[in-house]
Amino acid sequence: MNISVLGCGWLGLPLAKRLLEEGHTVKGSTTSMDKMSRLTAEGVIPYKIKVYEEGVQGDLTSFLSDAEILIIDIPPGTRKDPEANFAGKTGRITEYLDRSSVKQVIFISSTSVYEDGVDIPEYNEEDAPNATAANSLQLRGAETLLKKSGINVLSIIRFGGLFGPGRHPVKYLSGRKDISNPEAPVNLIHLEDCIGIIMAVISSGSQGVFLGVHPDHPSKKEYYTAVARAKNLPVPEFDHSTPSKGKLIKALRLEEELGYVFSKSLLD
Repeated sequence: MNISVLGCGWLGLPLAKRLLEEGHTVKGSTTSMDKMSRLTAEGVIPYKIKVYEEGVQGDLTSFLSDAEILIIDIPPGTRKDPEANFAGKTGRITEYLDRSSVKQVIFISSTSVYEDGVDIPEYNEEDAPNATAANSLQLRGAETLLKKSGINVLSIIRFGGLFGPGRHPVKYLSGRKDISNPEAPVNLIHLEDCIGIIMAVISSGSQGVFLGVHPDHPSKKEYYTAVARAKNLPVPEFDHSTPSKGKLIKALRLEEELGYVFSKSLLD
């Protein structure tokens, strides 16, 4: 198939490489000229595309031409710019879909659309997003725009916290003190399983919402203490003075509908 990956970053580039290995023709976008040669070297047809609320910089029409599947994996950008309008950017993308050959859109979202609570609420794919933080509202808005766009097949994958080569949240917690929410369960997923889930959604043609989170949910304290020790890093210290807030994400559709089996543990 012809597949376009909008956003060849930490997840998007290895995903594009896997798609190539499976025999697909892949177009990939980046916002950096420096990365264009990297995409070419990997066998990806490169495009420099940047999406703004006001419009698109780059040839998005050509990027989508002949594509059967579009994978949208661009960060909301609200951490660097709290005023960023990610929903508006997503709306710009949908304007191009009507006049494209795209039959399925896979949108990479996040479990941050669900609210934390001291009662540790449990969520699955049937639960509506309810988080009200700025980043969460932008993701919710983007999902809503895509649902209203008339796409033939829309698959939304809400991933938990990502980790893998060169990226692990323990690096930011190691040696710190007074870390909040020690008893909150972790909701994490390895890069390899992110790719595996996307590949499973593509091969099945499944639509709707999927949650991408590893089925094991140790507490934040238990998990990051174990990982820090395994990596010979200073163990983080936690604050138990207030009740922990968190949530528990249950990825039911992965097993029940896709039969997906996780390839990585939380300690890989």
